[in-house]
Amino acid sequence: MMSPNWKLAAIPFALILSSAAADAADYSPPLCYDAAVIAAGHAPPGAQPCYAPPPPVMVEEFSGWYLRGDIGMSNQQVGKLTNPAGAGLTMVSSNYGFDSAPILGLGVGYYFNDWLRFDLTGEYRGRANFHGSENYALNGGYSTDEYSGSKSEWLFLANTYVDLGTWHNFTPFLGVGVGFARVGLLNWKDGCHSCGGNPANNGISFAEDTSKWNFAWALHAGVSYKVSRNFAVELSYRYLDMGKATTGPWVSYDFAQTLPGSTADRLTSHDIRLGLRMNFDAFASTPIYTAAPQPASYSVYAKAPTSALRAPAAQTPTYAPAHAPAAYAQPTAATAPSTHYAGYR
Repeated sequence: MMSPNWKLAAIPFALILSSAAADAADYSPPLCYDAAVIAAGHAPPGAQPCYAPPPPVMVEEFSGWYLRGDIGMSNQQVGKLTNPAGAGLTMVSSNYGFDSAPILGLGVGYYFNDWLRFDLTGEYRGRANFHGSENYALNGGYSTDEYSGSKSEWLFLANTYVDLGTWHNFTPFLGVGVGFARVGLLNWKDGCHSCGGNPANNGISFAEDTSKWNFAWALHAGVSYKVSRNFAVELSYRYLDMGKATTGPWVSYDFAQTLPGSTADRLTSHDIRLGLRMNFDAFASTPIYTAAPQPASYSVYAKAPTSALRAPAAQTPTYAPAHAPAAYAQPTAATAPSTHYAGYR
């Protein structure tokens, strides 16, 4: 049986343990506060900001493919017009030229990255009327050939462009293209004056229509303007070389004589075009942009980095007991309780 002396000695220890248990039950993790609250000085000293993962960066996605359409006008030239029948003649002067003609083209392209793109184009180049004249020294005098006719082409090019940067939605670019052109010469006529009595050269001759596939190449320069995410318009200049083409044989108006066809050498053009590029995303049934994230709901239990989840440093609690037990004194014979009780042995 526990002695009364031990009971009195255990009282202080019991008070300490009960006070520590009460403090532990009242402990809760420290609160976190919005960074704006801390910055405004409305949080307690030493307050920690709540942490929440930043919203994901939303990336504007494109399929990369686009359609294009172009309209424009051509300004064509020919280097020279030659014919084997005139090999022995001395040409004094010549003058050749084409009228402007419309251009209509379509194509499909791909944005490889922010500065490099490719496309394949096909276009019809409308009939451009041809006018030419040649003056020859002949038999002490001069003879003149007057030419007329028209020319049209189908043109197919593979093009590469370099976009040079964008400023206020304007993007200058340079490009190069290679491909093929089907050149057609139509309704050519030669009127000869003072040609020395040769029936084929003294009057009017006509050439058969011809067409020919030639290698073609082009140089591009222009500027585009981004109207919206999916649409851009561009204004461009193009230098185009389509090789050469030869008319059919010349036949005199009375079918009396036939001469070889004439060759138009180095057919070139300076084209001005207005184009529209439309991304394939314009046909998408669902928007390409992901919905913008809503502001996160910050909580005192928001996920925090590992360093922020460490327990606070241990501190030695100090306690102030409500009362202290009286000083213990060894009992004397006078004060000691009697241990002789009735019935006790």
